[in-house]
Amino acid sequence: MARENSCCRACCRGLYACQWRSSHENKSKQACCWYIVVTLVSLLSLCWMYICLVIYNDQDDVNWKVFTILKQWVNWSMVLIITYAVLTSYCILLLLFALFHAALGEQLNLHWLHKIFLCLGGTLTVTGIVVLSYIRREQWSAVRLSLEATAPFLQFGAVGALTLLSSFVFHCFHRVKCAGSKVLIAVVFVAVSAAIFLCPIFIRSPCLIEWSELPDKPKLIGHRGAPMLAPENTMMSFNRSIACGVTAFETDVQLSNDSIPFLMHDNESDFLLRTTNVKEKFPRTNFNNSTSLTWEVLQSLNAGEWFLKTDPFNSVSQLSEEEKETARKQTIPSLYQLLILAKQHSISVIFDLYSPNPERDAKDTVKAILDSKIDPSLILWLPPVNMTDQGFIQVYKSTTEMRKHGENHLNAKYSELTTDEIRELRRDNVTVNLWVVNERWLFSLLWCAGASSVTTNSCHLLKEVDRPDWTLSHLQYKIIWISVDLVSFLIMIGLYIFQRKKHSLCPRRGTEQQRSNTSASNEKDVPLLSFTA
Repeated sequence: MARENSCCRACCRGLYACQWRSSHENKSKQACCWYIVVTLVSLLSLCWMYICLVIYNDQDDVNWKVFTILKQWVNWSMVLIITYAVLTSYCILLLLFALFHAALGEQLNLHWLHKIFLCLGGTLTVTGIVVLSYIRREQWSAVRLSLEATAPFLQFGAVGALTLLSSFVFHCFHRVKCAGSKVLIAVVFVAVSAAIFLCPIFIRSPCLIEWSELPDKPKLIGHRGAPMLAPENTMMSFNRSIACGVTAFETDVQLSNDSIPFLMHDNESDFLLRTTNVKEKFPRTNFNNSTSLTWEVLQSLNAGEWFLKTDPFNSVSQLSEEEKETARKQTIPSLYQLLILAKQHSISVIFDLYSPNPERDAKDTVKAILDSKIDPSLILWLPPVNMTDQGFIQVYKSTTEMRKHGENHLNAKYSELTTDEIRELRRDNVTVNLWVVNERWLFSLLWCAGASSVTTNSCHLLKEVDRPDWTLSHLQYKIIWISVDLVSFLIMIGLYIFQRKKHSLCPRRGTEQQRSNTSASNEKDVPLLSFTA
């Protein structure tokens, strides 16, 4: 009785089944089903948490997509990650308690409250996967890339987890009396172990490379300037990006009612709502596009206060009071202002032209470029209208279009190209710029793949990266992989032998105890029988 109510058993019982005393109620089939549910939901939530961390690179894009629907700016990416981090931690802890329960021989009677939370967690996780698949399907390409960066370490972690869990598996294997159950446990465990031990055969990563063969570090292009350090698409933002050592400014150009090119990303419906105080200045008016306003009216709007209020990248706290005051006074700049700044520092300019009439607005945009007297070779011309006759460098958004025109400058989303395709393009002397790259792991992976440059929100962080997070030669990785697998295999053999001896001794001890109890009982019965006679 004391053993059944030990502190360890009582804690496990209390946290898993919400009961502190041993239960003799037999619910083995139901408990087994819920144990399987706990395992599946835990693994699913762990995988989904990994995906959430991967897509955090595109947090600004995700937040902007939600903003276009709700018209309210909130850092939804952070909310998502915190929510699923709590959910994943809960599921993993529940799984650990279930494993301890099984190891201690307790009945796996999961409390109804845990069942509700578990079903809720599984529903939220499945919903997240479905939404990602239908709304942002391209993110699965980002997950594929992340596996190239993390697969070797995920395999090492899986081997470690398998080694720790093997003790529980062997314990259950020896306790089970049914031959069929023993065979099932053995087959599943061997299959899973083989898959984990041998999966490095299929792992491919550009960072499995000799150090001497590592390409040059990709150049940095400031995405709307340095939007983590200043309001996006403002002169303060572009000035901050200069300190990061960017080789080009990336921006977005629209034309006002009086044909002045200015910098603004959001377009179409409520295009000024997110990054200006237009709602305060014109509370009863909705502007659908840039041609609704003159340049004079656009200049009167504040383009910095929103940054301090919403703190889109959780970075405002890093600014000094002087920098905050400068941010608060920012206005919408013209393309001409940016070109003058770029000319002073010999920095290239690449931009998207948002226009209902690209042919007409391209002419006004070119006029602004020529008026600035900037070197034409510093203009990376991206809009759909070709302008190679002006001496600009024509950049294309797809490999097909680029090859069709016989050019060699490509600007693509990082998830649209595989690392093998990037290497092949670089071998063909194609300049490959990838956007938007914010996280260190992704930058390291694309560096190994040979990207020429990356467009980034976090230029101040990536400039400090002086080498990829990891590089290994194929031989080094093979030695580490085989060594880790071998050590794990030997440990598991030792654990199996230990569990086998442990369970083989238990029946003997039980038999000896039963014999001693029987003999003691017989000795007590003899005088009793004599007295009766």
